Amino acid sequence: QVQLVESGGGSVQAGGSLRLSCAASGNTYSKNCMGWFRQAPGKEREGVAAISTGTGTTYIADSVKGRFTISQDNAKNTVYLQMNSLKPEDTAMYYCAARSGSHCFVLPTPSYFRHWGQGTPVTVSS
Repeated sequence: QVQLVESGGGSVQAGGSLRLSCAASGNTYSKNCMGWFRQAPGKEREGVAAISTGTGTTYIADSVKGRFTISQDNAKNTVYLQMNSLKPEDTAMYYCAARSGSHCFVLPTPSYFRHWGQGTPVTVSS
């Protein structure tokens, strides 16, 4: 079993930045697919970014490309989502997800992941 704990959410004005963290514990492997998703009220869960922790290969959704980056600190079993130039439409609950023992091959859909965090809220005001 893998446990995921997100942190770093909050309220910012448009144009601001936030860095979300996802700390993983439990049965993690050297090869994992870690992803960030978001879900706004009344909308479907949307993939934002993903990283293959064994290779460092990253995938970024077109909607946030150039503004968001995903990175990892393997020593801390932590994945980060750096969000810059935030817009009001980025407002959502942000979730971390993991699939142990597998790479990411594209920006995965939610069904690819086995483990989820509780989410951290992000609010961007205009």
